[in-house]
Amino acid sequence: MAIKSSKGKDALFTEINITPLTDIFLVLLIIMMVVAPTFQSNDTSIKVPEINSGIAVEQRNATVSVTKEGDMFLNGTPITEENLSEELLALKDSLEKPELVVKADEKVKSAKIMEIMNAAQDAEYKKLIVAGEPLSKKEQKELKKVKSES
Repeated sequence: MAIKSSKGKDALFTEINITPLTDIFLVLLIIMMVVAPTFQSNDTSIKVPEINSGIAVEQRNATVSVTKEGDMFLNGTPITEENLSEELLALKDSLEKPELVVKADEKVKSAKIMEIMNAAQDAEYKKLIVAGEPLSKKEQKELKKVKSES
């Protein structure tokens, strides 16, 4: 396209006007800044994800199960927080490896899990495994039945 300029009679206009392009990008940026916070949700009902594949937890290890009420069981027998460390220490000699598996309901507070971790550390367990799947309702019913019998 030939446009008359001060440099010559038929000089070509080679500059690109980027003002409309900049305006479009600024409008898109503003739209994204307004819309982006709506994609963030504050969901307070976070649940532990279930594992569909992976390594199965070995049952020959020491297992601490915690129900949603906060009742603790060591290999299926009821136990209190106060004597958990001593029981873990006594059980450690009979284990092949000093490993502890923690299975807890999804509603158990993390402070309870931390207490179990501290007890395992006091009993000098080398490895602590937190099971990815929460304690199932069936397992909780079985543990409640054991607790009521004792």
